[in-house]
Amino acid sequence: MDSAGQDINLNSPNKGLLSDSMTDVPVDTGVAARTPAVEGLTEAEEEELRAELTKVEEEIITLRQVLAAKERHCGELKRRLGLSTLGGLKQNLSRSWHDVQVSNAYKKTQETLSQAGQRTSAALSTMGSAISRKLGDMRNSATFKSFEDRVGTIKSKVVGDRENGSDNLPSPTGSGDKPLSDHAPF
Repeated sequence: MDSAGQDINLNSPNKGLLSDSMTDVPVDTGVAARTPAVEGLTEAEEEELRAELTKVEEEIITLRQVLAAKERHCGELKRRLGLSTLGGLKQNLSRSWHDVQVSNAYKKTQETLSQAGQRTSAALSTMGSAISRKLGDMRNSATFKSFEDRVGTIKSKVVGDRENGSDNLPSPTGSGDKPLSDHAPF
């Protein structure tokens, strides 16, 4: 079927079918090629331009055929030399990557990302220093020292009981030497 006569409405129940109003009409390509000339051209100029157009189209066809033959010959030479398409692909990728790296856009992007990385590193370093300082301050606080003392006491009781052969943990009410205080900070 001629695609010009097909119904192109995709929602139509008749899609792909010729409509009733259209019929196949033969078209004479010679008549279609002889459309009225652009104003200002004489018949001789029009004929000359058509002849030149035909000649250029024939040259294009010839060049395509020559190119195809050269590509086949190139492929045959590469095959005989043991060069694989993978090697050519690697070479093309390397060349393309090099071209990207020397491009202005890549250089500007690389510079911007480098600066952003340096700024991020500096910010994280500053933040890490601040956190270290705060943790140091917290460790020197009375609350932390009290908590540290209690953890040490519990640890010594647990480790001491295990050394004596008992795996029982001390009771939360403090069955050891010191009773736990009722006003614990945590």
